[in-house]
This record gives sequence, C-alpha cells and structure tokens, in this order.
Amino acid sequence: MACKILSLGLQGVSGYLVTTEVDLSGGLPNFDIVGLPDAAVKEARDRVRAAIKNCGFSFPVSRITVNLAPADRRKAGTVYDLPILVGILTDAGQLPAPAEDAALVGELSLTGQLRPIPGMLPMAMAARRAGVKTLYVPAPSAAEATLAGEMTVYGVEDIQQLARHLRGEEQLAPTPAWEPVWSDPDAPDFSQVKCQHAAKRALEVAAAGGHNLLMSGPPGSGKSMLARRLPSILPDMTLAESLATTEIYSVLGMTTAQEPLITRRPFRNPHHTISGMGMAGGGNPVPRPGEISLAHNGVLFLDELPEFHKDVIEVLRQPLEEGRVQISRAAGTEMFPSRFMLVCAMNPCKCGWYGHPSGRCRCSEQAVKKYTEKLSGPLLDRIDIFIEVPALEFEELGPREHKEESSAEIRRRVNAARQVQIRRFGPDGPACNAQMGPEQMGECCALDESCQAIMKGAYERLGLTARSYDRILRVARTIADLDGAEAIGPEHLSEALQYRRPASWMAG
Repeated sequence: MACKILSLGLQGVSGYLVTTEVDLSGGLPNFDIVGLPDAAVKEARDRVRAAIKNCGFSFPVSRITVNLAPADRRKAGTVYDLPILVGILTDAGQLPAPAEDAALVGELSLTGQLRPIPGMLPMAMAARRAGVKTLYVPAPSAAEATLAGEMTVYGVEDIQQLARHLRGEEQLAPTPAWEPVWSDPDAPDFSQVKCQHAAKRALEVAAAGGHNLLMSGPPGSGKSMLARRLPSILPDMTLAESLATTEIYSVLGMTTAQEPLITRRPFRNPHHTISGMGMAGGGNPVPRPGEISLAHNGVLFLDELPEFHKDVIEVLRQPLEEGRVQISRAAGTEMFPSRFMLVCAMNPCKCGWYGHPSGRCRCSEQAVKKYTEKLSGPLLDRIDIFIEVPALEFEELGPREHKEESSAEIRRRVNAARQVQIRRFGPDGPACNAQMGPEQMGECCALDESCQAIMKGAYERLGLTARSYDRILRVARTIADLDGAEAIGPEHLSEALQYRRPASWMAG
C-alpha cells in the first residue's frame, strides 16, 4: 500500500504543497522518482539510499516508485530528500507515519545529517496556508520556518533524531518563534557629509515618500557618498515588508540561521557591467530573482548611470510602474515583486565637468549628447526628483563652526512623515506617497486656485507630461507631510517643481 508524506516545493518566490507518494512493490529492485523531477531531485535516490544504510536502517530490496504530486509541476532542488526517505521507511514498516497534518522538507547528507535549504520561508508560508500544523525541517532552517507562525516547527539534526521522535522514544523540542531585532541601520551617517544641504533635503524627501531620485554632478562632489548614507534615514520596515523581502532572499539562499529575517531595507548597488538578466532576473529552466527584486521594499542604487548598457536601463521601466517584473520562458512565466526606490548618480559628461565655471570640460556637444543618450525620455519621466550636486569649494572643506545634521535627526522626520502616510492610506492601501494611485491622488493631492495657477505655468514652461504631472503632485504631498500640513500649499508645490527637470536638462 502506498504511503503519503506531505512536503513542500518552490515555484518562483512562492511555495506550494507537494504530496510525496511512495510505493514498494514486488519485482526487480528499482528506484524511480516521477512527477517532473529535475536532476537534483533524481539524485535524491543515491543520497537517500546511502543515508538509510548509514543510519542503521535496511534499504528495501523491492521496486520503489516515488511520485511527487502534483505531477504536472516541475520539481527542483534537494528539499524532497527527507520526505522520500521517511516515506520509504514508513512503507517498509521501519518507521511510524508522521501525522496527516505534518510536512517534511530537508536535504540529506550521505550520513543522514540534514542540511539547510533555500526558500524555507516561502515554503513555510505555503504550509501554513494549506493547513499544515507540524513542520519538520533541518535545524539550521528552523528559525526561518517559525516566521510563518501558527505551526509547530521541529528542527531536526539527523535521521536518528527524527526516528526517535516519531517512535516516541525521545521527543524533539519545538523551535521557539524567532524574535526579530529591530535595530537602527548600521550605515554611514549624514553628519559626515559637509554642506550639500540641497542634496540632503532631496534625499530626505525621497526617503519620506519612496520617490525615485537622480543626482548629477562632477566627480568627487559627494553623489555616491550621499547615496550610501541613504539607508541610515530610510523609514522602519513593517513586519509585512520584512517577510515579503525575506522570501526573495530566502529563495536565493541569502538568509542565515542567525538572522533569518531581513529587518533593514535592502540597499543594492550592482556594477554597471551587469546584464539585463542579472538586473531583472531570469535563468533556464527555473527563473530566479534579479537585482530589482533583491531591492524590493528598499533601494536600488545605480552609480554612473550612463555607463550601464542601454537595454539594462530600459529593463527598469515596467517594474518602476507596476512594482513587479514578469519573466517569461518556454517552461512558464514567473512574477517577481520589485517595488523599489530607484536612486541614480551620474556625471554630466564623460569627463564629468560639463557646465563647471572653471571651464575645464573639453567635451564637445556631440560627446555630451552621446554620453547621455542612453537615458531615454520614458525612463527619465519615471524619476521624481532631479538634483544637482555641485563641487565643493576649498573653504567648505575645512572645520565648520556648526556640526552637520545627523542621520538620526533626519530619520525621525522621515518616520513621522511615513506614519502620516500609513494612517492616511490604511493597512490595505499604498505603503507610501510614491505608490499612490489615481483614486488616492484625487483625495490627497487636491490643489487650490493658487496652486493650480503655479502648476499650469510649470506644465507649459517645462513641457511636462501627464506622468510627470502626477509625480510632481506625489512629491508635493510628501513635502507637505514632512511639514505637517493637511493640504498641499504653494510652498510645497514650488519645492516639488524645483526637483523636476525636463529631459533636455540631461543633455545640457
């Protein structure tokens, strides 16, 4: 009679329930695994056989058929080792069957030790949704599994330990729920940045509302320095945001037993040699998340923006609008979350000194145009804030009478503004002003007559589009939130307009 053991699988960044069916029958000894297994799943036959023998059990001399259902979904990875082993030993009468509402996942060593597995959190979340009450996982992955909640999680060191537990000889202790430590970001501080007050203000507005930002300026003006200090003023992550981000990192094996939950907003800084697949995600046959998904609920920083390949830059257009990226391959389509804040830095030309009063730039107009032409109008239209970061004068580099404002002071204002937005939109609404839809904008971004007049003049003078019009209103709403104002005033709208530049600005 076939034995059924519940297990879990991964598809993209989501988990799903898998039933491991094991049947021992007469005939020539054989060991088959069916249900669209990949090479790693097929190799489980050798790992399971060795683990059974090395742990003191008898490997059945019979025809063994393992079916991983649903059989029409591709099974990948090594997570099925443990349920296959338990299913064989249960059907052979060497182990009692686990409870019907229990699921098992884990990779085996040849000696029966359990190794940590990637994707533990999304699989545990899927188990909870499917009504699983008990989950047996490798001990190093147990803390991450407890984040799903509402289940008893047992961390298993090896097969002998699990066997004693199932027989009732020595009960495993349930893994206590892991308590996250919500600490301040350990990042460089804004107090280390001299002057550049306009750029600091722009970064504060961007952090408060989740807005995309582009900094332009000569080499050494502090663009990268400012961007790398952005994590120190980003608002605190909610538990829902942390779990959503952790699922992505878990699938890629980037979580640890010591820190199974991502509690700080990601800050991704890929090199300009990255490919389109590395940025958006992909792979064959199983697509994997790329940098824009690793930046989910955080920041994607692109330094030296024009040095990126044009096709890589254009990949960002859809995710910036929709907050997700769709990867289509012959084997199927995967959807990865990618709601990130885009921060870019660039020089105005190849040498970096175009427009500087010193006249040290020797780039021709044609060279400047060639340098910036990778940045298309549609992409620039999706950036909310443009800021020039000028080179510092000699007098600004020396000791200053007043200390620069610290990140902690800026972050308090950012957190206060973000709390206003959370109360305004509610738990099911947008997470920040940058994600407002037409309905929320109609309610929160109404303009009085004076603001309408300012906006009308700017629309005609700057050659704005409907998209840039909306983005200006979102930035103005964030500035009003930082100011504690109920409605957008002329001063808020005027500051938002200062952060807007037409696409022609990029070419000088």
